[in-house]
Amino acid sequence: MNLTLALLLALQQHQGHAAHAQPEPVEEEAVDHSEMDHGEDHQQMDHGQMNHDQMIHGDPEEVDHSTMDHGDHQEMDHSQMDHSAHQQHDIPIAPPPHGAGSGPARAADEIWGAEAMAKSRADLKEQHGGQEILWFQADRAEIRIANEGEAYLWDVQGYYGGDIDKFWVESEGEGEFGGELEDASIEGLWAHAIGPFWDLQTGIRQDLTGERRTYATIGVQGLAPYLFEIDAAAYLSNEGDLTAEIEAEVDQLITNRLILQPRAEIVLAAQDVPELGIAAGLAKAEIGVRLRYEIAREFAPYVGIEQEWAFLGDTQSRTNFVAGVKFWF
Repeated sequence: MNLTLALLLALQQHQGHAAHAQPEPVEEEAVDHSEMDHGEDHQQMDHGQMNHDQMIHGDPEEVDHSTMDHGDHQEMDHSQMDHSAHQQHDIPIAPPPHGAGSGPARAADEIWGAEAMAKSRADLKEQHGGQEILWFQADRAEIRIANEGEAYLWDVQGYYGGDIDKFWVESEGEGEFGGELEDASIEGLWAHAIGPFWDLQTGIRQDLTGERRTYATIGVQGLAPYLFEIDAAAYLSNEGDLTAEIEAEVDQLITNRLILQPRAEIVLAAQDVPELGIAAGLAKAEIGVRLRYEIAREFAPYVGIEQEWAFLGDTQSRTNFVAGVKFWF
């Protein structure tokens, strides 16, 4: 009995699996897409339920670009295109606002008063270069030691004035200790600025020794490129003698306070002046160097050496060892 029931149960399970057998393949009929309505709004489709893992997007490398037409774009005629839309229009200039320029010429005058502001503007101008200055400098105040003996020399100058116009007083001289004053002169010059770094000078020079001649003078003083200080002047004496002097010097900083100063000076003459020891042409020349140390900016002792020549008749030369001080206030 039990064996019979087991056989019936096995037969029933076998028939159930047979019902799941795959159907015979049916030939797919051609689908006519022209009959389909593609106007339906695809935004209403729920893409969240789609399984994108099973979508096949193809390998980009399988695309055959050789069949595409990449013709030369230079054959496009851009001249036929309308570029007028890209042109910028001129910005209109608006008229000034109502009442512009109708206020006072100096608005501060209406608040503080014209008199107070006039004084303030005058002070501002003075503080920015319009002030008058009194200045004095001893460029060389030194002792000179040579084979011929010991001598002294001074070269001082000062002025009073502003940036544009000044009145200069200059004096230079030398002599031997225990002897007579050999050479000395004083000049009064009016200077007018002809450039940012140059003044035109004109005035009178008076000799204080020898023939005591008086000269009319004109020259320039200023700062040349590379910071060379230049002083050049021509002199016409009351005797008709025409001479010229040119000086040049430059400061070379070794440190902020230790300064080496080369210096050169020449005297030129249009004629011989035997009584003054001057020969026509190059009459005298000096060249030297001084090393100074600025204890303060206004006070600097120095030492140096200088060679000088005189060319009247036989050339005479002398070597001077110098020590002195440069100061200003």
